[in-house]
Amino acid sequence: QRPPLWRDVRILRVVFQVAVVAVVVAFGLWLWNNLQTNADTTNIPLGFDYLDQPADLTVPGNDFNQSQPVKDAVIVGLGNTIRVAAAGIVLATILGTLLGIARLSTNWLLSNLARAYVEVFRNIPLLIIVVFSYSAIFLRFPRLEDARTYGGVFLPSVRGTGTVWFTTDDKGGAIAIVVLVAMAATWAVTRWRRAVHDRTGARAHGVLFGGAAFVVTMLAGLAVLGFPLGYSTPELDGRRIVGGITMLPEYAALLFALVVYTASHIAEIVRGSIQAVPKGQNEAATALALSGGQRMRLIVLPQAMRIAVPAIGNQYLNLTKNSSLAVAISFFELTKVTQVSIANRAPAVPSYAILLAIYLTLSLILSAVVNIANRRLALVER
Repeated sequence: QRPPLWRDVRILRVVFQVAVVAVVVAFGLWLWNNLQTNADTTNIPLGFDYLDQPADLTVPGNDFNQSQPVKDAVIVGLGNTIRVAAAGIVLATILGTLLGIARLSTNWLLSNLARAYVEVFRNIPLLIIVVFSYSAIFLRFPRLEDARTYGGVFLPSVRGTGTVWFTTDDKGGAIAIVVLVAMAATWAVTRWRRAVHDRTGARAHGVLFGGAAFVVTMLAGLAVLGFPLGYSTPELDGRRIVGGITMLPEYAALLFALVVYTASHIAEIVRGSIQAVPKGQNEAATALALSGGQRMRLIVLPQAMRIAVPAIGNQYLNLTKNSSLAVAISFFELTKVTQVSIANRAPAVPSYAILLAIYLTLSLILSAVVNIANRRLALVER
């Protein structure tokens, strides 16, 4: 016989959840009503018409015009955020993985240097690293008139750091298509070699064959386009750097700080993931006469990455959101553009609402990519 309704656990669970949702909705409606009342009292607009008004701001290192609308300034800031986040994710992953492997090295000096790096940078607030790298490193580069080129490929100065870069002869779109085709060919060849390995037991050599497919496809595509790729080196022309590509000191300082800080956390994740791989895997690889590099590359790391991917994905999210600390050094990423727009009479509430929505969207996209990678690496029970 079922208990009465006021003692039925299933009924009580549903009632409790409905009550919590009702309280949250009521609190949200109260906040919205309070916002509307205060906005009407102080005559602060809540609409988004301001996005079509002139931005009245300049973005260093960009041809953005002050007469352009605020929405164009937000797009420029979003582009700067994506550029620093994408480069930071790649560099921090490489550096953090190498440091995590070095932590477990049998070489006493290497392991302790990696440990010292992790313990130092992981326990310093990121904001301090950002400000220190900007004021103590990149603003201490020589003045532009005293700068000189190193090897023809590197020109550091307090106004920016120039380096060699590729030129495309106005065929960037065609080259991008060639790169995509080359990546697809690499993926197809790698899968084919993996299938050969599963069917015959022969070594897959996926990296070798995939790399060869990428190079051959790229060369064939560039030959069809008439080899439009070239390179340009940085040179001084009076008081400006011409040629190559120039990184502003604000961008370089932010990227440097994000990479060295996030890499210290990724290193610990990689170290713990490697240690979580059963020791029998390493012993079996040793019994097969695999070298230390082969054991790490073929046996240990693939299993460790299966453990590390979710935690490393969290670090990617942190790096992307931590890029907002660029406001401390006046780098015009998304948050800085929003703050300056508000200072130029843009309404604060809609501006910060757009800022929140953009960061939420970036985080959800990054989380979706990490989840796809995590599902691809997950073990499938048969």
